[in-house]
Amino acid sequence: MKLLVGWLLNALALLGVAYLVPDIHVSSLMIALLAAVVIGLANILIKPILLILTLPVTIFTLGLFVLVINGVLFWVVGHFLPGFAVKTITAGIIGALAYSVVSWVLSAIVIDDKKIKN
Repeated sequence: MKLLVGWLLNALALLGVAYLVPDIHVSSLMIALLAAVVIGLANILIKPILLILTLPVTIFTLGLFVLVINGVLFWVVGHFLPGFAVKTITAGIIGALAYSVVSWVLSAIVIDDKKIKN
């Protein structure tokens, strides 16, 4: 149950980011649900590989390069998924940061670990 609620909240966060950032477009709630899954899979499967490959740059920038990695993944998902568009890498970086913040806020408001059981 908690996983489904989190998935829906991430999709709603993605719709909110599309409203906040002008260069990001999500055509429908179904596309937002699909994009939330694809972004999650990219973060699970591709991001660790990119973090290892860019470790020297990440260390040199004191971890700020992770924001670029998140933005690039967000941008790439926008190019491969029809109905979800991210026009520039800068919009991807801003969108990924906003997506993280909005998703975190929604999860903090809605999901109460004491009430929802796995």
